Amino acid sequence: MRTALTGLLGCRHPIVQTGMGYVAGAGLVSAVAEAGGFGIVASATMTLGQLEATIREIKGRTGNPFGVNVRADAPDASERIDLLIRERVKLASFALAPHRDLIRRCADGGVLTMPSVGARRHAEKVAAWGVDAVLVQGGEGGGHTGPVPTTLVLPQVVDAVDIPVVAAGGFFDGRGLLAALAYGAAGVAMGTRFLLTSDSPVGSRVKQLYLDADVTGTVVTTRVDGVPHRVLRTAYIQGLESSGRVTALLRAARHAAAFRRLAGMTWPQVARAGLAARHGRDLSWAQTLMAAGTPVLLRTAMVEGRPEYGVMSAGQVAGVIDDLPSCAELIARIMTEAEAGLERLTAVR
Repeated sequence: MRTALTGLLGCRHPIVQTGMGYVAGAGLVSAVAEAGGFGIVASATMTLGQLEATIREIKGRTGNPFGVNVRADAPDASERIDLLIRERVKLASFALAPHRDLIRRCADGGVLTMPSVGARRHAEKVAAWGVDAVLVQGGEGGGHTGPVPTTLVLPQVVDAVDIPVVAAGGFFDGRGLLAALAYGAAGVAMGTRFLLTSDSPVGSRVKQLYLDADVTGTVVTTRVDGVPHRVLRTAYIQGLESSGRVTALLRAARHAAAFRRLAGMTWPQVARAGLAARHGRDLSWAQTLMAAGTPVLLRTAMVEGRPEYGVMSAGQVAGVIDDLPSCAELIARIMTEAEAGLERLTAVR
């Protein structure tokens, strides 16, 4: 299936695997790439050295293109872009609004760019900066998300820009891919669906919690890092939601301290990370510290397998997923379903 996205990225199928912290590493990304999709490394939870090793490991596993997600506000964002250019990585994606100079440096170095957006005006802004594609996520999506559903925000963005648009939020099968193409998107991006594959590094206990969730099993909270964040509804999250100011501040300080040790950062660097997250937002100091220490909460659940003490980003599609196929099986199934849907539509016409 050829679309503007497959032409741009050089992948066989218009399916993107999003960069999920502690999930989208060498194993998952290379499995997606080998299956004909486009995998994106989550570099925000990696040191620069770990990212370089991950990129080279993927290259050793597949010759197909892949991308890397970069935090635009990371202290070493410039060095990470330099690494992507040196290693000839196909795409840099950005979950937060990138700086114009990062976009320009990527373009000069031959790296495509694709920021995530949640509204038409955001898409128009980055398109004017010269990005190559945009990923638009509706409210159904996991992680940081907005209140507007995909079916409303997607057509607005498609109408607003003349670059390939990738649809995210609520996609898990061939019917969804076909619907996104009908809206004018060039492909779909999925996170939770790829997390729930046999190639995902997440432990079986955590995967089972996702599989056990129903369509009401996620909640959007601002208590994790100060911005709307869709996560699995757990006792830990309920505790965050109900905690008072003092309890929240103490918990946030503990997470920030753990993150400082994990990342090898100094307290001034942690403070700068928190203040960068606070910039332009009305966050309490507890939320500011939580924003700086969020990677620890993700690691606790996803890597250490202790969901009762961590955070698990999750799209609402977790409530309709009930199996753990390989990436190759999943992508093949999605494409078969999409082709069958095309045949049905042709018959109707």
